Amino acid sequence: METIDVVVVGGAIVGSAAAYFLACEPSFRGSVLVLEKDASYQHCATGRSAASIRHQFSTPENIQASQFGTAFIREAGSRLAIDGETPDVGFREAGYLFLAQAAQRGVLEANHRIQRELGVHAALLAPDAIAERFPWLATGDLDIASLGLSGEGWLDAYGLMRALRRKAIALGARYRESEVTGLVRQGRRITHVEMSDGSRVACSLVINAAGSGAREVARSAGIALPVESRKRCVFHFTSPARLPNCPLVIDPAGAWFRPEGDGFICGISPPDDPECVDFEVDHSLWDEVLWPALAQRVPGFEAARVRHAWAGHYDVHPLDHNVILGAHPEVDNLLFANGFSGHGLQQAPAVGRALAELVVHGGFRTLDLTRLGWQRVIEGRPLREVNVV
Repeated sequence: METIDVVVVGGAIVGSAAAYFLACEPSFRGSVLVLEKDASYQHCATGRSAASIRHQFSTPENIQASQFGTAFIREAGSRLAIDGETPDVGFREAGYLFLAQAAQRGVLEANHRIQRELGVHAALLAPDAIAERFPWLATGDLDIASLGLSGEGWLDAYGLMRALRRKAIALGARYRESEVTGLVRQGRRITHVEMSDGSRVACSLVINAAGSGAREVARSAGIALPVESRKRCVFHFTSPARLPNCPLVIDPAGAWFRPEGDGFICGISPPDDPECVDFEVDHSLWDEVLWPALAQRVPGFEAARVRHAWAGHYDVHPLDHNVILGAHPEVDNLLFANGFSGHGLQQAPAVGRALAELVVHGGFRTLDLTRLGWQRVIEGRPLREVNVV
C-alpha cells in the first residue's frame, strides 16, 4: 500500500492552493497527493462562482486574507509560470460598491473604520457623490455607499484554479481522480484514506478541502462538521443600458450585479435558503426578485433579458459564515478548510499558505488565523461576518 505524507481531499481552488504552497515550501520535503473526484471540475464551486474578490469585510481576518489574495492574483503570472509560460487570470480591478439606506449607515461606517485601519483602499460616498460618479444609478433612497478603489474586482476563477494545479504538479505534487469514501481513524490520528475504487492510501496528514462534500469526509472520521450546501443561482443578462466604470454593485436589498462580457451577471441569496445539492436554476428568482430590484436601481435594466443562467453551491458555515480552519482538538493530523460561505476563491491563496504553515511549522507564521479555528465552533461563539453577499 502506498504511503503519502500529505493527502489533500478536494482539488479545486482551496485544495490546489494548499498543494501549491506545500510544494514550494523550502523546508517541506514530503509527498503531496491531491484526490479530486471530478477532474473536469464542471460542478465545483470555483468554476460556478461570481469569480470576484473584495476587501470590504467586517472581520479583520477576512480582510487580510483577501488582501493577500489580491497580491497573489496580481503576481499570478510570475508565481505560477511554467517553462516561461505565464498564465493570465484576467484580473479586472473595478471595485465593489456597497449601497446603503439610512438604516444601514451605521454598519457600513463601522465596517469602513475596521477596513481603513487595515489599509483597505475604500471610500465612503454621500448620495450626491454616488450620483456624480455613477449617473446611471437611481440614488433617491440611498444614504451612503462604500466603494473599493483598488484591489477589488473579478477574474477568471477557473483559469486561476488550473494554473495553481499545473504549478503544484510541476513542483512535485500528484493529482489523482478518485472519490474519497472515508478516513480511517485510530485514536487521535488518521491512518488511511479510502477511495471508491477500493484502494487505500496510508498518510501522515490529511487536509479536508472537499467543499460541499467536506461534511461526509469529516463524518467518516467521527467529526461533526457544521457545514451545509446551499444553492446559488447566477443569471447572465444583456441590456441596452450603458454603465461606464461599473463596479460590482451590491444593492441594499441584497441583489448584486457586475459586467461580464457583452452584458452583466447578477444574483441574490434566495429568501428561503435550505440545504440543496441539485444544480437546477430557480428562474423565479429572476422574475420575482432580481429583475424588479435591478430595474429599480438601474432604470436602463427595465429592458434586461436573461441569456443564460447556472447554479452552483456555497459550503456555508451557518454559525458565522466564516471558514473553519485548522485541526479539530480530537484529531491531530486532520486539517480542515471548510465553510467559506462564498469566499473560497478570494481566500484560497491565504488559506493555502496557512495550511502549508500548519503542516510544516505546526502553527501560523505570516497571518494569525487562530480565531477561525474549531474552538469558537465547539463553544458556539460566533466570529460573525456582517458583509456576506
